[in-house]
Amino acid sequence: MAAASSASSNTERARAPPAIPMPTPPLTKAITPDKDRNIAHARTAIQDAAAKGAKLVLLPEIWNSPYSNDSFPVYAEDIDSGGDASPSTAMLSELARLLNITIVGGSIPERSGDRLYNTCCVFGTDGKLKAKHRKIHLFDIDIPGKITFIESKTLTAGETPTIVDTEVGRIGIGICYDIRFPELAMIYAARGAHLLCYPGAFNMTTGPLHWELLQRARATDNQLYVATCSPARDTGSGYVAWGHSTLVGPFGEVLATTEHEEAIIIAEIDYSILEQRRTNLPVTKQQRGDLYQLVDFQRLNSH
Repeated sequence: MAAASSASSNTERARAPPAIPMPTPPLTKAITPDKDRNIAHARTAIQDAAAKGAKLVLLPEIWNSPYSNDSFPVYAEDIDSGGDASPSTAMLSELARLLNITIVGGSIPERSGDRLYNTCCVFGTDGKLKAKHRKIHLFDIDIPGKITFIESKTLTAGETPTIVDTEVGRIGIGICYDIRFPELAMIYAARGAHLLCYPGAFNMTTGPLHWELLQRARATDNQLYVATCSPARDTGSGYVAWGHSTLVGPFGEVLATTEHEEAIIIAEIDYSILEQRRTNLPVTKQQRGDLYQLVDFQRLNSH
């Protein structure tokens, strides 16, 4: 399966990443209604991870706010304005610079004009914002007797896939429900991603059934690494997260995972294994472009 023909000539070159071993820790943390406390708690966790050797840190989905439609407008920040208008991202920027690490900053509610988004910010080692991903697929589900949640009551869907070159490799970004859509991951793989990061907050209904399954599927389909980070489970909150932050390797193997309690896990990613796995099982070269293709509209329209 190929991306748009305009980009396909560079696919093989893009899919041969260098050997860069690095530790990657997801931070599973508890979320409270106190934003200042959440920010301070995240600061401490990031510092602890960096002290243990982390070069890339991944935070959970909606880590500065309770996960509810009532909370999103109250906790939303103006990320583009920065500073006091976005204390959560200001903290991430500061720590990325001071600790010389890359931060995939989970997600927070973002206010932009009269719209709200579920947004992930990526900060480089210089503290600068390298990318901003707005959740593309909103979590609108209704499982009778189990869970109903309609994100679109308050949030607007993002319009752009996000892939970013960092000092720790080329990373594709998705948020929670985005992981259910294999086409997005396939586009990232065709653009040369080494790692997909999905901050997420799967619930107690879909989490046990699908959370690990989807991570392993995205990693296996595309022969790359997948890292996820969930809030810790709080049975007293209005939305109870499944937890289980995880790192999955390019053969679909679970390399590291948490349970549902708050934790920091550190694991090493070796990008040299990607090419080895793709040589062992050369599915990319065996795809039938004469029968099916994946069209990357963003790339197609940019040429």
